[in-house]
Amino acid sequence: MKKKHIALGVGGALGAAVAWKLLTRADTVDFHANSDLIAHSEHSHFVDIDGISIHYQEFGDSSDPTLVLVHGFTASTYVWKTVAPMLVESGFHVVAPDLAGFGFSDKPSWFDYSIASHSRILNRFMNRLGIGRATLVGNSYGGAVCTWFTLDNPERVAKLVLVDAVCNNDPKNHPVLKLAEVPGVGEVITPFLVDSRTFLRFRMQNTIDPANHHLITRERIDSIRRPLKAADAHRSVLLTSRNWDASRIVEDAHLIEQPTLLIWGDNDLVIPISNGEKLYDTILNSRFVVLKNCGHVPQEEKPELFTDLVTEFCRDPKGRLAESTSEDVRIEQIPRRSDG
Repeated sequence: MKKKHIALGVGGALGAAVAWKLLTRADTVDFHANSDLIAHSEHSHFVDIDGISIHYQEFGDSSDPTLVLVHGFTASTYVWKTVAPMLVESGFHVVAPDLAGFGFSDKPSWFDYSIASHSRILNRFMNRLGIGRATLVGNSYGGAVCTWFTLDNPERVAKLVLVDAVCNNDPKNHPVLKLAEVPGVGEVITPFLVDSRTFLRFRMQNTIDPANHHLITRERIDSIRRPLKAADAHRSVLLTSRNWDASRIVEDAHLIEQPTLLIWGDNDLVIPISNGEKLYDTILNSRFVVLKNCGHVPQEEKPELFTDLVTEFCRDPKGRLAESTSEDVRIEQIPRRSDG
């Protein structure tokens, strides 16, 4: 009987904690109330796409070649905060949107948060900004969005840069994502995990190579957590995981004809390097660059090297890269007849 009372007490306490969390969280996070804390907020703008307010940051002169930078799952424009100004210094016009449901873009309940829908929004976003053709740069889940976009709109993509990109449904096998698939369970655990500094730190330790763990600061954790703290963000994260279907990418990647640069961290525990090797074997006009002592976010872990690689790739008409003499970089380029 005593054990039963203890179990009931523990269950009641957990139920109360869940109820308190769900009832006290904010509905949304307001950009303007947090603008002083947001990196490069002076470069932030908003545009309405299909009834969704899309937040984006824009850098440089629009007359320069345009790079569209697309972040990954649960991320935002924050992941480009270091390299965006560096790419401008290299002569590019840089546009970095927050995907619908992430960062400071709207997170409507009616949106389906599929890769196909994100690609459609990206297409209309570029239309609204008057970007006819650009080089797309996508990290992780953003790589899946950029690849999907390229397959559907090849005439609008000059070149493609995939950075530790999602290309299949393997990430759905992660225990947390599998648990989130369970109706009711996902709705309960998502707010606690997404809004937890401890969980975010744990994720970062598995996302970033140990050599770069100095990047895991309180400022970084808070900047990533800030737009994820409200109910609408918890819902969009959950719906994105449940509507995740990237199988088309690995199946259709052979149709990509644009020069493609694949950048991968050699110690990516999120999207293993074997995925990059598969894409390299599949995409005809591709270059494969492996960065040593690097994890899932090369643009943050190796920003100078990342900028140099993207700049060189974009400046060469056929996307060729010079052979590297550094032991920290491995570049693979299968000779193509089209390389002349």
